[in-house]
Amino acid sequence: MLRVATVNINGIRAAHRRGFGDWLATRGCDVVTLQEVRCPVEALPEDAFGDFHAAYDAGEIAGRNGVAVLTRVPPAAVRTWATPDPAHPLPRALRTHATEGRYVEVDLADAPITVASLYLPKGGLPAHLQDPKRMREAPDGGAKYERKMAFLAGFARHLTSARRTAAAAGREFLLTGDLNVAHTRLDVANWRRSNQVEGFLPEEREWLDSQLSPRTLVDVVRRLHPEVEGPYSWWSWLGRAYEKDAGWRIDYHLATPGLARRASAAVVDREHRGTRLSDHAPVVVDYDLS
Repeated sequence: MLRVATVNINGIRAAHRRGFGDWLATRGCDVVTLQEVRCPVEALPEDAFGDFHAAYDAGEIAGRNGVAVLTRVPPAAVRTWATPDPAHPLPRALRTHATEGRYVEVDLADAPITVASLYLPKGGLPAHLQDPKRMREAPDGGAKYERKMAFLAGFARHLTSARRTAAAAGREFLLTGDLNVAHTRLDVANWRRSNQVEGFLPEEREWLDSQLSPRTLVDVVRRLHPEVEGPYSWWSWLGRAYEKDAGWRIDYHLATPGLARRASAAVVDREHRGTRLSDHAPVVVDYDLS
């Protein structure tokens, strides 16, 4: 059995203060993927990743982004966008993101699987939906929205290439991480209020839908929990969203069909020893590789 978890920890130092180190040491995971580590290598807390080997891309933007894949066994190979494979160049739309610490993938040494960790931009609203009276930030004319949509277009090409490269090497492919898109009405608690909110815009949902099929990638958690609301993986710190379970499901395991069929259990660790580790919660999936 291979246990894989993904979690946006919203800052490794803050997460450690909330008990991330204990969760990591006791949860029994074989692979853990992280997003928003938000810390250069030299400033990581002591024993930040415990006994795990870390494939880590902190990015060059101070205090933001940063992704990692933690493994019990040193990976057979590591790839980041900062050091792209010349045989598989990044799509043009992703090149401006290459040093932002948004993507890392590894070939596991103890299983024929490639595992990737992605932190996809949150984005914003298109210009025609921006109303200063309803926005916390100043209107930007749709700049963040356009940036995210360009990222999605480029990443679709990259994702296809990564999946096919893994298949050519005899490997399954698993994309994990914070995609900042909720796929369906089952993935947002208050979906009627969210139709004009970034992360649940029709074009974002259509993009995610186009990445999924029985022949390409399968939403593992939804496969194991069909027709249920959630299980959500992100809740606002504001108000009583967490207490009411008014969350979003935006953290995913997207697996090639052969691996998806081996998924036997999926849970969301809402808290650890009574404490939230982040505004996101770990999404933990067991894959039966026997």
